Amino acid sequence: MPLDLPTDATLYLRPVQFADSPVDRDGQVARLAGGLLWFSAYELIAVAGGRRIVQATIPVADLPDDARLHAIAARITAPRPPLQLGERTLRFDQPQLMGILNITPDSFSDGGRHVGDAEAAAAAGVDMAAQGAAMIDVGGESTRPGAAEVWEGDEIKRVVPVIERLARSGTPVSIDTRKAAVMQAALAAGAHLVNDVSALLWDDRALDVVARAQCPVVLMHAGDPKQGADGGRGYRDPLIEIYDWLERRIDAVVAAGIDRARIIADPGIGFGKALADNLALLNGLALFHGLGVPILLGASRKRIIGALSNEAPANDRLGGSLALALKGAELGAQLLRVHDVPETVQALRIWRGLRDAALTGR
Repeated sequence: MPLDLPTDATLYLRPVQFADSPVDRDGQVARLAGGLLWFSAYELIAVAGGRRIVQATIPVADLPDDARLHAIAARITAPRPPLQLGERTLRFDQPQLMGILNITPDSFSDGGRHVGDAEAAAAAGVDMAAQGAAMIDVGGESTRPGAAEVWEGDEIKRVVPVIERLARSGTPVSIDTRKAAVMQAALAAGAHLVNDVSALLWDDRALDVVARAQCPVVLMHAGDPKQGADGGRGYRDPLIEIYDWLERRIDAVVAAGIDRARIIADPGIGFGKALADNLALLNGLALFHGLGVPILLGASRKRIIGALSNEAPANDRLGGSLALALKGAELGAQLLRVHDVPETVQALRIWRGLRDAALTGR
Protein backbone atom coordinates (compact mmCIF):
# COMPACT_ATOMS: atom_id res chain seq x y z
CA MET A 1 0.00 0.00 0.00
CA PRO A 2 1.80 3.15 -1.16
CA LEU A 3 1.71 6.07 1.26
CA ASP A 4 3.47 9.39 1.12
CA LEU A 5 5.15 9.46 4.54
CA PRO A 6 7.22 12.61 5.13
CA THR A 7 10.77 11.86 6.19
CA ASP A 8 10.50 14.34 9.05
CA ALA A 9 7.32 12.78 10.47
CA THR A 10 7.36 10.54 13.52
CA LEU A 11 5.63 7.25 12.80
CA TYR A 12 3.60 5.00 15.10
CA LEU A 13 1.83 1.66 14.70
CA ARG A 14 -1.05 0.44 16.83
CA PRO A 15 -2.17 -3.19 16.46
CA VAL A 16 -5.90 -3.32 15.62
CA GLN A 17 -8.46 -5.76 14.23
CA PHE A 18 -7.60 -8.61 16.57
CA ALA A 19 -8.28 -12.08 15.19
CA ASP A 20 -9.72 -15.11 16.98
CA SER A 21 -7.16 -17.46 15.47
CA PRO A 22 -4.16 -17.49 13.15
CA VAL A 23 -5.19 -20.83 11.66
CA ASP A 24 -5.24 -20.74 7.85
CA ARG A 25 -4.32 -17.05 7.90
CA ASP A 26 -0.59 -17.18 7.22
CA GLY A 27 0.65 -13.77 6.23
CA GLN A 28 -2.67 -12.16 7.10
CA VAL A 29 -2.20 -11.89 10.86
CA ALA A 30 0.72 -11.16 13.18
CA ARG A 31 1.29 -12.38 16.72
CA LEU A 32 1.41 -9.69 19.39
CA ALA A 33 4.63 -9.77 21.44
CA GLY A 34 4.75 -13.57 21.46
CA GLY A 35 1.51 -13.76 23.45
CA LEU A 36 -2.00 -15.11 23.01
CA LEU A 37 -3.24 -12.43 20.63
CA TRP A 38 -3.10 -12.09 16.85
CA PHE A 39 -4.07 -9.00 14.86
CA SER A 40 -4.73 -8.40 11.20
CA ALA A 41 -4.04 -4.68 10.79
CA TYR A 42 -2.14 -1.68 12.06
CA GLU A 43 -3.37 1.79 12.66
CA LEU A 44 -0.61 3.90 11.13
CA ILE A 45 -0.17 7.36 12.64
CA ALA A 46 2.23 9.97 11.35
CA VAL A 47 2.86 13.08 13.44
CA ALA A 48 4.54 16.29 12.31
CA GLY A 49 4.46 19.71 13.91
CA GLY A 50 2.67 18.30 16.97
CA ARG A 51 -0.36 17.04 15.05
CA ARG A 52 -1.45 13.84 13.32
CA ILE A 53 -1.04 14.26 9.57
CA VAL A 54 -1.72 10.63 8.60
CA GLN A 55 -4.03 8.15 10.26
CA ALA A 56 -4.84 5.02 8.28
CA THR A 57 -5.67 1.35 8.83
CA ILE A 58 -3.36 -0.99 6.94
CA PRO A 59 -3.50 -4.81 6.74
CA VAL A 60 -0.36 -6.38 8.20
CA ALA A 61 0.46 -7.85 4.79
CA ASP A 62 0.39 -4.39 3.21
CA LEU A 63 2.70 -2.51 5.56
CA PRO A 64 4.50 0.11 3.45
CA ASP A 65 8.14 -0.50 2.60
CA ASP A 66 9.46 2.01 5.10
CA ALA A 67 12.35 1.03 7.37
CA ARG A 68 10.92 3.07 10.25
CA LEU A 69 7.64 1.17 10.15
CA HIS A 70 9.25 -2.24 9.88
CA ALA A 71 11.43 -1.48 12.91
CA ILE A 72 8.32 -0.64 14.97
CA ALA A 73 6.50 -3.73 13.67
CA ALA A 74 9.45 -5.89 14.71
CA ARG A 75 9.23 -4.50 18.24
CA ILE A 76 5.49 -5.09 18.37
CA THR A 77 5.72 -8.73 17.38
CA ALA A 78 8.95 -9.73 19.17
CA PRO A 79 8.38 -12.03 22.18
CA ARG A 80 9.15 -10.34 25.48
CA PRO A 81 12.06 -12.02 27.29
CA PRO A 82 11.17 -13.65 30.62
CA LEU A 83 12.38 -12.13 33.88
CA GLN A 84 14.20 -14.12 36.51
CA LEU A 85 12.83 -13.18 39.94
CA GLY A 86 14.86 -15.18 42.41
CA GLU A 87 14.02 -18.82 41.80
CA ARG A 88 10.91 -17.93 39.82
CA THR A 89 10.78 -17.21 36.09
CA LEU A 90 8.17 -14.67 34.99
CA ARG A 91 7.05 -15.28 31.41
CA PHE A 92 5.03 -12.80 29.38
CA ASP A 93 3.25 -15.11 26.96
CA GLN A 94 0.01 -14.43 28.89
CA PRO A 95 -1.14 -11.74 31.35
CA GLN A 96 0.46 -11.90 34.79
CA LEU A 97 -0.70 -10.29 38.04
CA MET A 98 1.18 -8.00 40.40
CA GLY A 99 -0.61 -8.04 43.75
CA ILE A 100 -0.71 -4.73 45.66
CA LEU A 101 0.47 -4.76 49.29
CA ASN A 102 0.50 -1.28 50.83
CA ILE A 103 2.26 -0.83 54.16
CA THR A 104 0.90 2.69 54.57
CA PRO A 105 -1.62 4.46 56.79
CA ASP A 106 -3.02 6.62 53.98
CA SER A 107 -3.20 4.80 50.64
CA PHE A 108 -6.41 5.64 48.82
CA SER A 109 -7.89 2.14 48.93
CA ASP A 110 -6.32 -0.02 51.63
CA GLY A 111 -4.30 2.39 53.78
CA GLY A 112 -3.74 1.30 57.37
CA ARG A 113 -4.64 -2.34 56.91
CA HIS A 114 -1.13 -3.71 57.41
CA VAL A 115 0.79 -0.91 59.15
CA GLY A 116 2.81 -2.08 62.16
CA ASP A 117 2.31 -5.81 61.65
CA ALA A 118 4.95 -7.18 59.30
CA GLU A 119 3.93 -10.77 59.98
CA ALA A 120 0.31 -10.19 58.97
CA ALA A 121 1.34 -8.10 55.97
CA ALA A 122 3.68 -10.80 54.71
CA ALA A 123 1.00 -13.43 55.26
CA ALA A 124 -1.38 -11.36 53.13
CA GLY A 125 1.27 -11.23 50.41
CA VAL A 126 1.84 -14.98 50.55
CA ASP A 127 -1.92 -15.49 50.28
CA MET A 128 -2.04 -13.32 47.14
CA ALA A 129 0.78 -15.34 45.62
CA ALA A 130 -1.04 -18.57 46.44
CA GLN A 131 -4.16 -17.13 44.81
CA GLY A 132 -2.28 -16.52 41.58
CA ALA A 133 -0.28 -13.28 41.78
CA ALA A 134 3.07 -13.64 40.00
CA MET A 135 4.67 -11.10 42.33
CA ILE A 136 3.78 -8.88 45.27
CA ASP A 137 4.31 -5.12 44.99
CA VAL A 138 5.22 -3.76 48.43
CA GLY A 139 4.90 -0.02 49.02
CA GLY A 140 5.56 2.12 52.08
CA GLU A 141 4.53 5.55 50.79
CA SER A 142 1.22 6.59 49.33
CA THR A 143 1.36 8.34 45.95
CA ARG A 144 -2.28 9.40 45.99
CA PRO A 145 -2.90 13.12 45.33
CA GLY A 146 -2.09 15.23 48.39
CA ALA A 147 -0.34 12.43 50.29
CA ALA A 148 2.44 13.51 52.64
CA GLU A 149 5.98 12.60 51.69
CA VAL A 150 7.45 9.89 53.90
CA TRP A 151 11.01 10.10 55.22
CA GLU A 152 13.07 7.34 53.63
CA GLY A 153 14.02 5.91 57.02
CA ASP A 154 10.38 5.43 57.95
CA GLU A 155 9.62 3.96 54.54
CA ILE A 156 12.44 1.46 54.97
CA LYS A 157 11.16 0.47 58.43
CA ARG A 158 7.73 -0.18 56.94
CA VAL A 159 8.73 -2.30 53.95
CA VAL A 160 11.94 -4.18 54.81
CA PRO A 161 10.52 -6.53 57.47
CA VAL A 162 7.71 -7.47 55.10
CA ILE A 163 10.02 -8.01 52.14
CA GLU A 164 12.37 -10.17 54.22
CA ARG A 165 9.49 -12.45 55.19
CA LEU A 166 8.12 -12.65 51.65
CA ALA A 167 11.57 -13.38 50.24
CA ARG A 168 12.12 -16.20 52.76
CA SER A 169 8.84 -17.73 51.62
CA GLY A 170 10.03 -17.76 47.99
CA THR A 171 7.51 -15.11 46.90
CA PRO A 172 8.71 -12.78 44.12
CA VAL A 173 8.66 -9.17 45.40
CA SER A 174 8.72 -5.75 43.79
CA ILE A 175 9.39 -2.58 45.74
CA ASP A 176 7.13 0.36 44.97
CA THR A 177 9.23 3.43 45.75
CA ARG A 178 10.79 6.60 44.30
CA LYS A 179 13.71 6.70 46.72
CA ALA A 180 17.17 5.27 46.07
CA ALA A 181 17.82 4.40 49.72
CA VAL A 182 14.56 2.47 49.91
CA MET A 183 15.40 0.66 46.67
CA GLN A 184 18.80 -0.35 48.06
CA ALA A 185 17.36 -1.56 51.36
CA ALA A 186 14.54 -3.45 49.66
CA LEU A 187 16.85 -5.16 47.16
CA ALA A 188 19.19 -6.13 50.01
CA ALA A 189 16.18 -7.58 51.87
CA GLY A 190 15.27 -9.78 48.90
CA ALA A 191 13.15 -7.68 46.52
CA HIS A 192 13.60 -8.61 42.87
CA LEU A 193 12.17 -5.66 40.94
CA VAL A 194 11.88 -1.88 41.36
CA ASN A 195 8.56 -0.24 40.53
CA ASP A 196 9.08 3.54 40.38
CA VAL A 197 6.18 5.87 39.63
CA SER A 198 8.71 8.55 38.70
CA ALA A 199 10.60 6.38 36.18
CA LEU A 200 13.85 6.84 38.19
CA LEU A 201 13.64 10.64 37.98
CA TRP A 202 12.52 11.66 41.48
CA ASP A 203 15.78 10.67 43.18
CA ASP A 204 19.07 11.50 41.46
CA ARG A 205 20.62 8.28 42.79
CA ALA A 206 17.85 5.91 41.73
CA LEU A 207 19.10 5.26 38.20
CA ASP A 208 22.53 4.30 39.47
CA VAL A 209 21.06 1.98 42.12
CA VAL A 210 19.05 0.06 39.53
CA ALA A 211 21.90 0.01 37.01
CA ARG A 212 24.28 -1.42 39.60
CA ALA A 213 21.76 -4.02 40.73
CA GLN A 214 20.79 -4.91 37.14
CA CYS A 215 17.34 -5.71 38.44
CA PRO A 216 14.12 -5.38 36.44
CA VAL A 217 12.44 -1.98 36.67
CA VAL A 218 9.04 -0.49 35.93
CA LEU A 219 9.20 2.98 34.41
CA MET A 220 5.92 4.83 34.86
CA HIS A 221 4.71 8.09 33.37
CA ALA A 222 3.36 10.19 36.24
CA GLY A 223 2.64 13.57 34.69
CA ASP A 224 2.08 15.68 37.77
CA PRO A 225 0.88 13.19 40.43
CA LYS A 226 0.04 16.04 42.80
CA GLN A 227 -2.83 16.88 40.47
CA GLY A 228 -4.26 13.38 40.57
CA ALA A 229 -7.01 11.88 38.47
CA ASP A 230 -9.23 14.36 36.68
CA GLY A 231 -6.89 17.13 37.75
CA GLY A 232 -4.07 16.82 35.24
CA ARG A 233 -2.90 19.53 32.91
CA GLY A 234 -4.53 17.85 29.95
CA TYR A 235 -2.80 16.69 26.80
CA ARG A 236 -3.39 17.64 23.20
CA ASP A 237 -2.78 14.02 22.19
CA PRO A 238 -2.23 11.97 25.38
CA LEU A 239 -1.58 8.66 23.65
CA ILE A 240 1.20 10.06 21.46
CA GLU A 241 2.71 12.40 24.05
CA ILE A 242 2.95 9.74 26.74
CA TYR A 243 4.29 7.17 24.27
CA ASP A 244 7.01 9.64 23.25
CA TRP A 245 7.87 10.38 26.89
CA LEU A 246 8.19 6.69 27.74
CA GLU A 247 10.28 6.04 24.64
CA ARG A 248 12.69 8.82 25.57
CA ARG A 249 12.86 7.60 29.15
CA ILE A 250 13.52 3.99 28.13
CA ASP A 251 16.29 5.14 25.79
CA ALA A 252 17.88 7.20 28.59
CA VAL A 253 17.74 4.32 31.04
CA VAL A 254 19.25 1.92 28.49
CA ALA A 255 22.01 4.46 27.80
CA ALA A 256 22.74 4.49 31.54
CA GLY A 257 23.48 0.77 31.47
CA ILE A 258 20.17 -0.97 32.20
CA ASP A 259 19.35 -3.85 29.87
CA ARG A 260 16.25 -3.11 27.79
CA ALA A 261 15.14 -6.70 28.42
CA ARG A 262 14.68 -5.78 32.12
CA ILE A 263 12.45 -2.73 31.52
CA ILE A 264 8.65 -2.62 31.85
CA ALA A 265 6.62 0.44 30.80
CA ASP A 266 3.54 1.79 32.60
CA PRO A 267 1.48 4.65 31.08
CA GLY A 268 0.43 5.71 34.59
CA ILE A 269 -3.36 5.62 34.60
CA GLY A 270 -4.68 8.22 37.04
CA PHE A 271 -1.39 10.02 37.64
CA GLY A 272 -1.67 13.68 36.69
CA LYS A 273 -4.15 12.89 33.94
CA ALA A 274 -7.70 14.00 33.25
CA LEU A 275 -10.47 11.47 32.74
CA ALA A 276 -10.35 11.96 28.98
CA ASP A 277 -6.59 11.32 29.01
CA ASN A 278 -7.02 8.08 30.93
CA LEU A 279 -9.72 6.87 28.55
CA ALA A 280 -7.54 7.66 25.53
CA LEU A 281 -4.67 5.68 27.07
CA LEU A 282 -6.85 2.69 27.87
CA ASN A 283 -8.50 2.58 24.44
CA GLY A 284 -5.17 3.04 22.67
CA LEU A 285 -3.10 0.85 25.01
CA ALA A 286 -1.89 -1.44 22.20
CA LEU A 287 0.19 1.45 20.78
CA PHE A 288 2.65 0.99 23.64
CA HIS A 289 3.73 -2.40 22.30
CA GLY A 290 5.79 -0.37 19.84
CA LEU A 291 8.14 0.41 22.74
CA GLY A 292 9.29 -3.20 22.58
CA VAL A 293 8.98 -3.85 26.32
CA PRO A 294 6.26 -5.44 28.48
CA ILE A 295 3.35 -3.16 29.42
CA LEU A 296 2.11 -2.83 33.00
CA LEU A 297 -1.45 -1.60 33.49
CA GLY A 298 -2.31 -0.31 36.96
CA ALA A 299 -5.96 0.72 36.98
CA SER A 300 -7.28 -1.24 39.97
CA ARG A 301 -9.82 0.70 42.08
CA LYS A 302 -8.70 4.00 40.56
CA ARG A 303 -10.62 7.24 40.31
CA ILE A 304 -11.57 6.60 36.69
CA ILE A 305 -13.90 3.84 37.92
CA GLY A 306 -15.66 6.15 40.34
CA ALA A 307 -15.93 8.82 37.66
CA LEU A 308 -17.72 6.39 35.35
CA SER A 309 -19.90 4.70 37.99
CA ASN A 310 -21.77 7.24 40.08
CA GLU A 311 -18.76 8.11 42.27
CA ALA A 312 -18.41 4.60 43.68
CA PRO A 313 -15.93 4.68 46.59
CA ALA A 314 -12.60 2.86 46.28
CA ASN A 315 -13.75 -0.28 48.08
CA ASP A 316 -16.78 -0.61 45.79
CA ARG A 317 -14.86 -0.66 42.50
CA LEU A 318 -14.35 -4.38 41.98
CA GLY A 319 -16.53 -4.57 38.87
CA GLY A 320 -14.76 -1.63 37.27
CA SER A 321 -11.36 -3.01 38.21
CA LEU A 322 -12.17 -6.31 36.54
CA ALA A 323 -13.46 -4.53 33.44
CA LEU A 324 -10.23 -2.58 33.10
CA ALA A 325 -8.07 -5.65 33.77
CA LEU A 326 -9.85 -7.52 31.01
CA LYS A 327 -9.50 -4.52 28.71
CA GLY A 328 -5.78 -4.65 29.37
CA ALA A 329 -5.66 -8.38 28.65
CA GLU A 330 -7.59 -7.91 25.40
CA LEU A 331 -5.00 -5.35 24.26
CA GLY A 332 -2.00 -7.43 25.26
CA ALA A 333 -0.88 -5.90 28.58
CA GLN A 334 1.58 -8.38 30.05
CA LEU A 335 1.35 -7.29 33.70
CA LEU A 336 -1.75 -6.17 35.61
CA ARG A 337 -1.29 -4.47 38.99
CA VAL A 338 -4.35 -5.30 41.12
CA HIS A 339 -5.79 -5.25 44.62
CA ASP A 340 -8.33 -8.04 44.11
CA VAL A 341 -6.18 -11.02 43.16
CA PRO A 342 -8.57 -14.03 43.35
CA GLU A 343 -11.34 -12.21 41.50
CA THR A 344 -8.96 -11.05 38.77
CA VAL A 345 -7.44 -14.53 38.49
CA GLN A 346 -10.92 -15.95 37.94
CA ALA A 347 -11.74 -13.31 35.32
CA LEU A 348 -8.50 -14.04 33.46
CA ARG A 349 -9.13 -17.79 33.60
CA ILE A 350 -12.46 -17.25 31.85
CA TRP A 351 -10.76 -14.92 29.35
CA ARG A 352 -8.04 -17.52 28.77
CA GLY A 353 -10.64 -20.26 28.27
CA LEU A 354 -12.37 -18.17 25.64
CA ARG A 355 -9.05 -17.46 23.93
CA ASP A 356 -8.07 -21.13 23.92
CA ALA A 357 -11.43 -22.12 22.44
CA ALA A 358 -11.13 -19.45 19.76
CA LEU A 359 -7.59 -20.55 18.88
CA THR A 360 -8.45 -24.25 18.56
CA GLY A 361 -12.14 -24.23 17.60
CA ARG A 362 -13.51 -24.48 14.08
